[in-house]
Amino acid sequence: MKSLAWFIRRQLLSLSGVGLMLGALFFAAALTPTLIPRSYLTQGVLAGGCFAIGYFAGILWRRLWHYLELPEPSARARSITNALVAAACLLVVIVFLWRAASWQNSIRAVMKMAPVETAHPLKVCAIALITFAVLLVLGRLFALVAHFVAARTRRVIPRKVANVIGVIAAGLLFWSIASNVLVRMAFNALDSSFRELDVRLEPERPQPTASNRTGSPASLVKWQELGRMGRRFIASGSTAAEIGAVTGRPAQDPVRVYVGLGSRDTAQARARLALDELKRQRGFERKLLIVITPTGTGWIDPSAMDTVEYLHHGDVASVAMQYSYLNSPLSLLFQPEYGAEAARALFAEIYGYWTTLPKDRRPRLYLHGLSLGAMNSEKSAELFETIGDPIAGALWSGAPFESRIWRSITESRNPGTPAWLPEFRDSRFVRFMNQDGPTVPPDAPWGPMRVVYLQYASDAITFFAYRDAYRAPAWMAAPRGPDVSPDLRWYPIVTMLQLALDMAVATHTPMGFGHVYAPEHYVDAWVAVTDVHDWSTEALARLKSHLATTARKAAGSHVADEPYADRGG
Repeated sequence: MKSLAWFIRRQLLSLSGVGLMLGALFFAAALTPTLIPRSYLTQGVLAGGCFAIGYFAGILWRRLWHYLELPEPSARARSITNALVAAACLLVVIVFLWRAASWQNSIRAVMKMAPVETAHPLKVCAIALITFAVLLVLGRLFALVAHFVAARTRRVIPRKVANVIGVIAAGLLFWSIASNVLVRMAFNALDSSFRELDVRLEPERPQPTASNRTGSPASLVKWQELGRMGRRFIASGSTAAEIGAVTGRPAQDPVRVYVGLGSRDTAQARARLALDELKRQRGFERKLLIVITPTGTGWIDPSAMDTVEYLHHGDVASVAMQYSYLNSPLSLLFQPEYGAEAARALFAEIYGYWTTLPKDRRPRLYLHGLSLGAMNSEKSAELFETIGDPIAGALWSGAPFESRIWRSITESRNPGTPAWLPEFRDSRFVRFMNQDGPTVPPDAPWGPMRVVYLQYASDAITFFAYRDAYRAPAWMAAPRGPDVSPDLRWYPIVTMLQLALDMAVATHTPMGFGHVYAPEHYVDAWVAVTDVHDWSTEALARLKSHLATTARKAAGSHVADEPYADRGG
């Protein structure tokens, strides 16, 4: 026990004073609000990670000071300064911990969530300490490896060059272990797990018997090959009777076509199968045809598709194709090319056949995608191939920050319009919408193609950017989005890490905030995109109420590993 106490005391005394002070400031900044409410667990991990970054930055600062041989203050002056700065940092930490609950409640208030009484400061500090200790051990292990390599190479090359080689060698070793061993093992385990989950048949979803349903005995696509999310999409579709009961008008059974990963070996073969199944179900005879790009696991947001099917009384055909077993973040990390390849293949097949049909007897063709699906859907159609025979439009919701077209339009927005809800040129081609609808009047004229981006200002998956580490993002400027805390402030490095964490938990907000898109907001978006005129304001309000109630009941009945948890991008 004495040796353990001696070891712990020695480790504590070896900590850098400058690093501790800078780490304390980073820790305090991590307690401030960003877009998504945090639990004490996520807050503790975030604060501990920020403390470690501040600590290592302090160490680098001191070593750079020594390396440049800058003048050092006297021991007495240094001790007095350190004591004063440490006291000030401690005071800042205490004040920020005291205010943490009110900051979290400022986010919860704009999302209409019940306030919390405490931010659990002791638990946050304990978790942060554990996080910092783990990162500190890894940091010191890195330093040992770098020193070991430098000491061996110093015998034959100059000292400073050897030190650089040691750091590079340690970096390559740690990167190799992390990417080729740990990450690869984790990927293989997750891929196997998601694959097994995808093929598991759910007894509560029996195979459809009607010949006009995908996966039925008459279908070209086998029920067991649809995948878990495909079976959910097909089974959850509303019937003509259900639609008519709400709208009070005659309705049709919507056509839903889905092809899973297990159906064919290549994206091109699956796309051809989807086209053949769509033709078998006479989907090209409907008023609307929507090409959907799903999220990573193949999930399609029911809030989006139920909405458009009700608005058009079931006279809608939709087609989608799975491109991964993994959820969206993992699919983007490990298989970034798969989604774009699949989206491109499906659109090429559908569009190629659609252009052969008489223009007065073919459906209006639209694109749709949520999150990672929106980004890949953007890539599915090339302007040069559709300019002679353009599609009718697209609805993309929660487009990730790496979406090329979204970013280009947002950065080219009209001066004076906010980044979280921009206006682009005369708004005849593309419009942005949020919880409050569009920024332009609904009767404003459109051009030949209609594109709508549905996004929430509180969606970090849309508004994260790596450059947030060194400059405040444009969406923080006044006026802010209605669902963004007024207490949010920008801090170098820390804000980027906060938003990165927000991305990880963006699907755990109430519906209508974060990355969880509500059907009542899809109603306004689809009305604009598909040019709906046969609904009164009162009828639309009743439809919104019905869809919102149904969606929130469905969301409450699903656990964390079910599709409502795969809204991430």
